[in-house]
Amino acid sequence: MSKVIMIQGTMSNAGKSVVAAGLCRLFKQDGYKVAPFKSQNMALNSFVTPEGLEIGRAQAMQAEAAGIDPQAVMNPILLKPTGDADSQVILMGKPVANMTAAEYYKMKPALVPEIKNAFKSLCHEFDIIVIEGAGSPAEINLKENDIVNMGMARLVNAPVLLVGDIDRGGVFAQLYGTYMLFEDWEKELLAGMVINKFRGDKTLLEPGIDMMREKMEVPFLGVLPYINFNLDDEDSLTKRFEKREPREIDIAAIRLPRISNYTDLDVFEQFSEVSVRYITDKEELGSPDLIVIPGTKNTLEDLRWLKERGLEGAIKEKVAKGTPVVGICGGFQMLGEKISDPLGVEAGGEEPGLGLLPMETILAEEKTTKQVKGVFENLEGTLASLNGTEYVGYEIHMGQTRKTGSKETSAVPPNTGSKDKGEIISLAAGEVFGTYVHGVFDKEGVAGKVLDALASKKNISVNTKGALGRKEYKEKEYDRLADMLRENLDMKKVYDLLREANID
Repeated sequence: MSKVIMIQGTMSNAGKSVVAAGLCRLFKQDGYKVAPFKSQNMALNSFVTPEGLEIGRAQAMQAEAAGIDPQAVMNPILLKPTGDADSQVILMGKPVANMTAAEYYKMKPALVPEIKNAFKSLCHEFDIIVIEGAGSPAEINLKENDIVNMGMARLVNAPVLLVGDIDRGGVFAQLYGTYMLFEDWEKELLAGMVINKFRGDKTLLEPGIDMMREKMEVPFLGVLPYINFNLDDEDSLTKRFEKREPREIDIAAIRLPRISNYTDLDVFEQFSEVSVRYITDKEELGSPDLIVIPGTKNTLEDLRWLKERGLEGAIKEKVAKGTPVVGICGGFQMLGEKISDPLGVEAGGEEPGLGLLPMETILAEEKTTKQVKGVFENLEGTLASLNGTEYVGYEIHMGQTRKTGSKETSAVPPNTGSKDKGEIISLAAGEVFGTYVHGVFDKEGVAGKVLDALASKKNISVNTKGALGRKEYKEKEYDRLADMLRENLDMKKVYDLLREANID
């Protein structure tokens, strides 16, 4: 049976995903076969496995850190919010229903066998499993049917490391308050505490840590410094959405209310001369060199929001003046002439698109999830320099998009839709390019060519030499993360805490 350890946080974005990823890489470096696991995840940022199954982005990132392919069993339940009170429930990589929170809460006990089976399948293959919790384990209103925090720890007898975020203040209250809300059996599973995101002299924390040891009799295993790691986020609290000033090359991405897979632009953040700004209204748009409309879990409602914010007219004005625009997934759908939702897959009804590409989309109940690769062809305008360049990525969408024939243009391969129905996954016309392919800029060489083209248009130069593809860049970040954990965590105690999973 695999050995196991669990990382929980005092709140969302305390850093448990990153700590779990770091441990996955560290254990891998030490020669172990290691896998991540999260029984239930709520996130709009997701990933498609080689088998075409959908899981949370954090577990895909952690699998990457462990040097293995992601599997659906690493995240058996994924919840993707479609509105303020509803979520799409994805079970073992496939969507099963849209549910309200109350409906899902009633269903949770029936999902325990699925969680057990998924976890057991990993136990037969890996030496160590690093489990991640969700949100806070002290949500006393949700503890009765908990399947992701202490409920999950009890299910497999996992020792728990509790991570507190000192950057947002009150870390001792976070840790102690969580501990005091635990029942006795939960306190027995709590094996250590970690303070995360600390800036300054660690010795200043010693009096507080000493007092906490006396009150809780739980070992402190380390204080982790505040370091920015450019890894995949899935949480809406990401710092990528914070206000940024334009740089030599300025990319403006529309921060849609239900934005998903915004990691599509992370590859550009390795360049010091490039800004990736997420904006919410036309006043923030400025004079970008490239506009990106990202993916969304509710295309119709976010399209209406975009229009209400005055961004439709602003984007069209920029296109008319020669600014390139890229739409990805839901953003691709918005670039067309019309989006229809006759079955109420999202918000229902229909809405005119931005009319920048000759196509229309009909949302359908069947979800497309698959990995793709191809070569850019038929791009026009600024991005034409990409023609002949390979790309890789994946599709996650509910819609079927067809050309309308109202304007001369060409589909951009790979056209993996139904030829009989005229379905397309990419389309370009002038300075406008849309695609269903997430990660379309990630392959080595793609982002550099985009930036070179944008710089040439402004008669400036930017340093893109030595630029890495997203995958290669993250490999260096995983090693840097593991090094940080080795330096700041008591890894001997962490190894001592590992114990065999006990699951019936």
